[in-house]
Amino acid sequence: MKAKTAEDRQLLELIEPIAESLGLDIVRVRLMGGTQRRRLQIMAERGSDHDISVEECARLSRAVSEVFDAADPIAGEYLLEVSSPGIDRPLTRQSDFDLFEGYEARLETDRMIEGRKRFKGVIAGVDGDNIAIDLEGEEDTALIPFEWLVDAKLVLTDDLMKAGAEKRAARNDNSTETED
Repeated sequence: MKAKTAEDRQLLELIEPIAESLGLDIVRVRLMGGTQRRRLQIMAERGSDHDISVEECARLSRAVSEVFDAADPIAGEYLLEVSSPGIDRPLTRQSDFDLFEGYEARLETDRMIEGRKRFKGVIAGVDGDNIAIDLEGEEDTALIPFEWLVDAKLVLTDDLMKAGAEKRAARNDNSTETED
């Protein structure tokens, strides 16, 4: 799910080694827009703490631009956008579902499961190759095969915003300590 289309997957193959060389993990790559001005969106983070600084985004952007200038993998003009996944981030790796266990998410599958493709509930972790989710209004925990997911995203809730604020506060405390 890091890449949606065949073109996205080809770009991911070029981008991932660049990010890894900078100590970053790619969360998602999407090439959006028609034949005119397209936008290449790259979401990245440090694997160690799932964060990324503006400077790291700029470094990744410059490194990708350098490689893409030589390889020219996108026909025509495009805008390169490198960012963090944000607080209501996409969940693109199976490990994301362990990391964000206990938070609310929206999932969409590529096939019908009990008459539907969209699910909303609280992430209950990973069970083998399945994502466990406690769906709204249902007693049993649902297991959805990870490979069936086409989209998954955290839902912006008070709990998620509180966790994000705590993470920012901890980051600010650490940066203040290193400046002294």
